[in-house]
Amino acid sequence: MENKRDISVLHRQELAHIAVFWLESARKRIKESSYIKYGNLLKNHILPELGELCVTELSTERVDHFVRRKLSEGRRDHRGGLAEKTVKDILAVLKEVCSFASQMGWEIPCRFELIRLRRQERQIRILNREEQRALGAFLFRDGELLKTGILLSLYMGLRIGEVCALKREHIRYEEAVLQVRLTMQRIQDPEAPGGKRTKIIVTAPKSSKSLRDIPIPPPLFRRLLTLAEDVPDNAYVLTGRPDRFIEPRTMENVFKRYLRECHMPDINYHALRHTFATRCIENGFDVKTLSEILGHANVNITLNRYVHSSMERKRENMGRLQVLY
Repeated sequence: MENKRDISVLHRQELAHIAVFWLESARKRIKESSYIKYGNLLKNHILPELGELCVTELSTERVDHFVRRKLSEGRRDHRGGLAEKTVKDILAVLKEVCSFASQMGWEIPCRFELIRLRRQERQIRILNREEQRALGAFLFRDGELLKTGILLSLYMGLRIGEVCALKREHIRYEEAVLQVRLTMQRIQDPEAPGGKRTKIIVTAPKSSKSLRDIPIPPPLFRRLLTLAEDVPDNAYVLTGRPDRFIEPRTMENVFKRYLRECHMPDINYHALRHTFATRCIENGFDVKTLSEILGHANVNITLNRYVHSSMERKRENMGRLQVLY
């Protein structure tokens, strides 16, 4: 217990007290966006319910009950439970705080490995083949740069933040390869007066697997060739200028407008990535290759999160049973 005399945090056992020290100690080794995210999870979800408890009171049963309640009624607007991904993040932060306390000498009774989240089945809307063809035809109709960005998600699986951060220099024209090196997001700016303001940041993706090179399909490559004529290397693909970008929120709004213009069903932007992954599997991609194209850490993420059996695929497979009749 020598550490207890060396670090001032350890003279108090309250979770809230220890969490503050953990967050500040982590600040230098994590991304700014992660620091803000963890702080918000602590402030909005963990500390209001568990902050006054001593870390030595955090039993497995107590933490499990906390997690279940977040899943069923954890929204701050009292309109139901939090998404499974959010609760996973909450649990991960709580585990990190407890690990920090344990390293400093406190005994933590909670066995986090025994806490399992029940998977919540979600129906994720993707475009069927006819809808994808119709949207693709609409987007290819002219050379508008914002439409080019959406095509990169629909036919190459790029995330919205990756599209917004993409620059001409990330396109290797001699090899017809697109390099994913940056992502863009809007985060809170804790240094701003009032603490409510936000700012745009462009950084490397969180996972090294998200840094990837993707062969560009010929129709998209021909479209991207127009950027090679008079656009500087450091220009954003979505604007053709180095001094002006399109942020993800704006891109989402533009996408919704395009959907209305071509009379398509209302889907969110990320459904383009889901659609791309599903079409790839339907057309015989091996999962390892697809996982690398999508920038996933392992193939299980690809299978469990993004690959969905469309109604068309189900109908085709059910049709094979005709031989039984």
